[in-house]
Amino acid sequence: MFAQVLLIVNVASECGYTDINYKQLVQLKNRLITENFEILAFPCNQFGQQEPKKNIAIEKFAKNSYGVNFPMFSKIKVVGELAHPLYRYLQNQIGRAPEWNFAKYLVDRDGKVVRFWAQDVTPMSIVYDVQRVISPGTEAYFTKDVKQEL
Repeated sequence: MFAQVLLIVNVASECGYTDINYKQLVQLKNRLITENFEILAFPCNQFGQQEPKKNIAIEKFAKNSYGVNFPMFSKIKVVGELAHPLYRYLQNQIGRAPEWNFAKYLVDRDGKVVRFWAQDVTPMSIVYDVQRVISPGTEAYFTKDVKQEL
């Protein structure tokens, strides 16, 4: 069992979705400041070569430009044969792989992927879904097959 609910996102510095996603990921984190929620950002250069920077430059860009207040990991591959094991796990759990930068996976405290959102879904538009996973007593959350809802 995990101590936290996780939102795992593949990020890129030079994408058309960069500005809105980084701004709203920080807003989401600030809105849900709790020991029960964390955002994990994984830079990836697989989609349109939109993350050409090195790890230190990526983190500096995210913190200086957007005030990122969540962990930024090293650049990884998120799709294909060389996909990082975490992303293979996420994809196997829900049957969806990122098709572009800023795909989002919501993982509950049991390590189960309970939702996937594509790049065009903004972080603040999912705040209530995230809150329901953080506090599952608020309503019966995602107990049916999530693949049917996608």
